[in-house]
Amino acid sequence: MKLAVIFHRFGPYHWARLKAASRRSHIVGIELGSETSEYGWSKIQETASFERITLFPESDSRSKPLAELANAMRDALAGCKPDAVAIPGWSEKGALVALRWCVDNSVPAILMSETSEIDEPRTSLKEFAKRRVVGLCSAGLVGGQRHKDYLVKLGMAPDRIFLGYDAVDNGFFAQGAKEVGSRKEKGENGLPEPPTREATACRGNYFLASARFIRKKNLDTLIRAYSEFRRKTEDGRRRAEESVLQSPASDLGPPASDLGPPSPDLWDLVILGDGPLKSQLCSLISDLHLEQHVIMPGFKQYEELPIHYGLANAFIHASTSEQWGLVVNEAMASGLPVIVSNRCGCAPELVEEGINGFTFDPDDQEQLANRLLEMASLSSDGRQGLGDAGRRIVANFGLERFADGLTHAAEKALEIGPRKPTFLQRVVLAAGLGR
Repeated sequence: MKLAVIFHRFGPYHWARLKAASRRSHIVGIELGSETSEYGWSKIQETASFERITLFPESDSRSKPLAELANAMRDALAGCKPDAVAIPGWSEKGALVALRWCVDNSVPAILMSETSEIDEPRTSLKEFAKRRVVGLCSAGLVGGQRHKDYLVKLGMAPDRIFLGYDAVDNGFFAQGAKEVGSRKEKGENGLPEPPTREATACRGNYFLASARFIRKKNLDTLIRAYSEFRRKTEDGRRRAEESVLQSPASDLGPPASDLGPPSPDLWDLVILGDGPLKSQLCSLISDLHLEQHVIMPGFKQYEELPIHYGLANAFIHASTSEQWGLVVNEAMASGLPVIVSNRCGCAPELVEEGINGFTFDPDDQEQLANRLLEMASLSSDGRQGLGDAGRRIVANFGLERFADGLTHAAEKALEIGPRKPTFLQRVVLAAGLGR
């Protein structure tokens, strides 16, 4: 089987998936452009185990005229002659020009999607158009059950939809975090020298978050909830101290049963990433007097991430809308307990309440603050137990899952064959391309 698999830009996650898939099929990885505004990933220079084609090696494909994009896609697909083409969604012109090529050349298309119905408000006109586009695809590859349910609602038969789209290299994160954890136990920094404020924080206890600084990542709510966590923790400590002082004098002090549960530690908060809301987040941190406790080291390349996972105590993902949330996979593979917004596409599959972490309503700041308290109140053994459970859960979401899902989707697409477009489907596809 010769499969063309298209991504907007090859990041470390796409690269790892394609390498795994190339052990099953002849893979042609097509990258629309080498640049994007969303992510600052370094360009991948590694020799590929699959055929690699970059349509625009020095730019973002979104900046190119439609005709130029369509011609580049036509030349790439006609040149490699795939048996089927895996297309990344339905919203961008790069995906739609690939789908049009499949329609014009009678090649089965596989729709790769991690969109669920609750991601954002839906309109009847857009849903009508999506159904026409989805109907042109012979099979689907999705992240989880929410995404499968949405494709079914858009008209694709359940037996043509396969799971496995959202996967990371679990071994890379597990090994990297283990090495850093070993250095931490020996009293080593685990971070590059010279020591920085970031390194100082990482020698202690901290919550970790990693996200682009955009509205839907909900980092302002996370920072406010973290401030509330600190206030509640400090109030609890004061009450405990007052209780001790008010107890009858005794050489032995008050009975342990009168002191209540131990107060949680006042962990710091480290937020990796960058983006347009950085100045607003810095202002919020200043207004809440958290400059010494909330650290934003900036965007980190893939190779650096295990350092931060390996030194953290727990991971938080607070998005109000998230198609999946691969950072949760990374954190769990690294052995961290997680606190995850229930709007994240990965939550039903990856988070088992009280087993490997907790979920919360991202609009409920108080609930998130209480989740932080709950996590910080656990013993180190308790957190280790959650982290170990998370590793077991995410082991089922590794690169082989992607390779299996893509293979099964391709086999089904070839069995069904290319979809024959109706006049209305051609009209909708042309409208999506602005023609």
